[in-house]
Amino acid sequence: MHEIEPYYLWRDDYIAAEDERSPFYNTEYSEFYFDKQLYNFLIHPQWDDFGSNTLYLKVLYVDYDRNYAIIEFIGEWNDAINNDIMLLKREILELMMDEGINKFILIGENILNFHSSEDSYYEEWFQEVEEGWITGINFQEHVINEFKSNNIDYYINFGGQLDDLAWRTLKPLQFFKKVEETLTKRLGA
Repeated sequence: MHEIEPYYLWRDDYIAAEDERSPFYNTEYSEFYFDKQLYNFLIHPQWDDFGSNTLYLKVLYVDYDRNYAIIEFIGEWNDAINNDIMLLKREILELMMDEGINKFILIGENILNFHSSEDSYYEEWFQEVEEGWITGINFQEHVINEFKSNNIDYYINFGGQLDDLAWRTLKPLQFFKKVEETLTKRLGA
């Protein structure tokens, strides 16, 4: 687990710790001291903590002109015990929405499990993005099935091209446009 780093090839384009509007502004990281862990496993120190014991994230890119954010996750998304969605919404997402972000691209290929509770925070988030959207990219099939069995896919778009998107070959704007195009086709159908 400690070798899984957040995606870093967009650091020339954006660094959340250097963005005055970011919830992680002025965060300092160590390359050598592993200060975060997921259960008994240490994780790479570049991941950001937002209050959950089992879920960490990295804001990879934010475009305030186009109102979108790309966020990568690692760990276990646990709403049943830790209420991760409440923590995520209150500590990160609401701050981003206050800055005009209303399109969220969530990269979930390193999400190991999802444990649901209720969907009220997802519904609230979905309603607050108004003209925007929320989408999950490359989540594992068993995780998507858990989201779907709890009807959270009503609020977060999964499926089709979104489940197997080669996003690392793209620049942030290309990635955003590809996701937006996929969602526009889906919503227009």
